[in-house]
Amino acid sequence: MTLAGRHAIPAVYATSPFVAAGGLISYGIDDSALFRQAGVYVGKILKGARPAELPVQQPTTFQLVVNLDTAKALKLTVPPSILARADEVIE
Repeated sequence: MTLAGRHAIPAVYATSPFVAAGGLISYGIDDSALFRQAGVYVGKILKGARPAELPVQQPTTFQLVVNLDTAKALKLTVPPSILARADEVIE
């Protein structure tokens, strides 16, 4: 059990695995999109591109995940506007 869970503190995490493990909410980069982009870079390098000449890119896809079971355990109500924007809702 995490410190936040032991003390019933709602916490926001940077990646969705924490929410799947019982965290309340995560908002951060979409790992699968990041790994796809890394694969594109590897492909370019294998085809002969020089790594120093490849542009630096920032993530453009972010993911909002909400765990309603945790919200219920913490006696919190998640606003409908948050649920509507969520990419994934764990019930």
